[in-house]
Amino acid sequence: MDMRSADDPIDLLLHRLAAVAAACPERIALIQGEVTVNYGALWGRIVTTGEQLKGLIAPSDRVGIVMDNGADYVVAVYATWYAGGIAVGLNTALKDPDLLDLLRRCDARAALLGATAGRLSQPLAEAGVVVPATSAWQSAGGATGAPSPVAIRPADGAAIIFTSGTTGEPKGVLLSHGSLAANVAGVQSTVPMRPDDVTLCALPFHYAFGGSVLHTHMTLGATLVLENSLMYPQQILRRMAACRVTAFYGVPSSYYLLMDQVQLHGASLSALRYCALAGGPMDPSRIERFCALLPHVGFWVMYGQSEACSRLTTLNAADRQRKAGSVGLPLPGVSLRIAGRDDRTLPPGEVGEVCARGPNIMQGYWRAPEETAAVLRGGWLRTGDLGYLDADGYLYLQGRIREIIKVGAHRVAPQEIERVIQGVPGVVECAVVAQEDALLGEAVRACVVAPGADARLRREILGACRERLALYKVPKQVVFMASLPRTASGKVRKHLLRATRTANSAWSEE
Repeated sequence: MDMRSADDPIDLLLHRLAAVAAACPERIALIQGEVTVNYGALWGRIVTTGEQLKGLIAPSDRVGIVMDNGADYVVAVYATWYAGGIAVGLNTALKDPDLLDLLRRCDARAALLGATAGRLSQPLAEAGVVVPATSAWQSAGGATGAPSPVAIRPADGAAIIFTSGTTGEPKGVLLSHGSLAANVAGVQSTVPMRPDDVTLCALPFHYAFGGSVLHTHMTLGATLVLENSLMYPQQILRRMAACRVTAFYGVPSSYYLLMDQVQLHGASLSALRYCALAGGPMDPSRIERFCALLPHVGFWVMYGQSEACSRLTTLNAADRQRKAGSVGLPLPGVSLRIAGRDDRTLPPGEVGEVCARGPNIMQGYWRAPEETAAVLRGGWLRTGDLGYLDADGYLYLQGRIREIIKVGAHRVAPQEIERVIQGVPGVVECAVVAQEDALLGEAVRACVVAPGADARLRREILGACRERLALYKVPKQVVFMASLPRTASGKVRKHLLRATRTANSAWSEE
C-alpha cells in the first residue's frame, strides 16, 4: 500500500514504518522482558488505534502520551500520526499537577494513558480531554477494511517535546514530520546502523535522544531491547549478553555506571559492535577508559538539541582519538557557524555561539513567539552553546552561554574545569557552576561525586586545577555530593547546584 501523498518528496516516518512492516512482518521490532512484538503485529495495532483516533481528533490536534517505554508507547505515537495528530510524549515521573499543566499548555484534545497514569482519566475528562478506554486502544486486533491514514506532509506538525528544564521552565519544541524524517536519515547515514541490529535502549522515548533512537530503529527494521532504567547495571549487562545486543546508546552517566559498577572487561558482549553517546559532554579520558574495557567496540559521539530533532553532529569512531574532545562534523544537510557577540561569523579556532540550520530544525516553541524569535534568527538556530570549529570543520563545545561564570573581568567556561576535575583519580563525575562572591561577583564552585571523598582528594582536585588552569578558573569551593541532580533524560540540573547547600552534600571551601 502506498501511503504517501502525491506531493510528498521524502519518506516520512509513518510511511517508512508501514513499508518495513509490509516487507518484514515477522521481524522482531521490540523485546521487553519476555515479550516480543514483531513488525506486523505492531503495525496492526497502530492501524487499529489510528482508526479509533481518527474519530476523536482533527488533523493537528495534540494527543498527550503518558506512559513508560514499551510497545504501547510506540503504538500511541505512530497511531497519532496515522490520525493526523501531533504527539506529545510526557514524563511519567512528573507529579500529576505538572502533567495536567503540560497537557493544558499544549491544549491536548486527547490523551493515551499507560498503566501507571490511569488516575489522570477523571481530571482530564473534566477538563474536556478525550481519554479512550485503555482496553480499546491497546487491543492487538486489527481494524476492518483497508487502512486509510490521514494525509500528512513534511511541513505538518508531528511532535511537541517539552525540554528537560535544566535551567528552569520547560518549553514545548514543535517538530514537523519533515524535520523528524531529516534527522532520522542523517543519523542513519552517520552511525553504523543496520537492519539486523539488536539495540538496548534505556533512554525515555518522550525526550529527543530516546525518541531519535526509537525512530531510527523502527524505520530501519531493527530490534530494540527495552529497559526502563540503568538502575541495575549488572542486570543490563546480563540482558545485553542474553539478547546478543549489537548496539548501545547512552548519556554520560550511563557509561559511568557501566564502568564503575559492573565488570565490563571479559563480559559476554561479543555481539556488541558499537556504542553511541549524546545528552551531554563526557571527558575524553573517560571515553578512552570505556573503550579500553571493550576494545572491539566502536564508540560514536553525538551532539544536538531538542530544537534540532536531537542531532546536529557526529564524531565517528575512526576520528575519536585524532579529534579528542570534539563532537564531530555536522550531519548531512546541516550547516554550522560560530557567531560572535555582534553576530559576525567567527573564523576557525575562535569561540562563540554555535548556530545551526538545516531541515531538522524545529518550527518553533509552542505558542511562544517571543522565545521562538529569540532563537530562530535569519534562518539559524541559536543553540545557546559556546564552541568553536577547527580548520577541518569539527565542532568543539565550551559550555552553555547561560552557564558562563563571570569571575571579575574574566569569563569562565565550566566545561574546561570539568574536564580537568574528571581526570583526577577517584572522581566519578562533576559539574561546575557559579557561586556568589562579594568581591568578584561570581566565583567557581565544583560539585563532585566521589565515593569516600576526603580532604586529600580535595587537595588533589585543587592541585590539578592550579597546574592546568589559570588561577581565576580554580574552584573557590569544592562540594562533595552523593549524586548530581538530573533530569529524566540524564542531563545535570545545574540551576539546582547553584542553590544553597543540601543535606547530602559535604562542603569544603578554599
